[in-house]
Amino acid sequence: MKKVLFLLTSGSDSPEKANLSLITAARQLKSNRYADVKVLLYGPMEKFVTKLEGFALDSFKELVAANAIDSACVAIAKNYNVSDELLKIGVKLEPFGERLARFINEDYEVITF
Repeated sequence: MKKVLFLLTSGSDSPEKANLSLITAARQLKSNRYADVKVLLYGPMEKFVTKLEGFALDSFKELVAANAIDSACVAIAKNYNVSDELLKIGVKLEPFGERLARFINEDYEVITF
């Protein structure tokens, strides 16, 4: 079985796509379709997850509880001024390039939303 990394970059500019990306990642995790499921938050998604509601919020909480959310980019979080909010909802802040390289080097298939 393959390992997958969901690279989530959508945000308030495309809220339906952003919500669907979280729901899809959570459903893939729950269904055990892959050897491992991880999620990186980048760009607009970092701000978007701080304002979630409804089913997307439930999906996000499932991902956090399962330790599937690897991290959000520390530089982008600072730029958007959401560092504290992300940490409060259980998202670690790490250098994006380093985390992405780790997953690529560990043979994760990247799915981008």
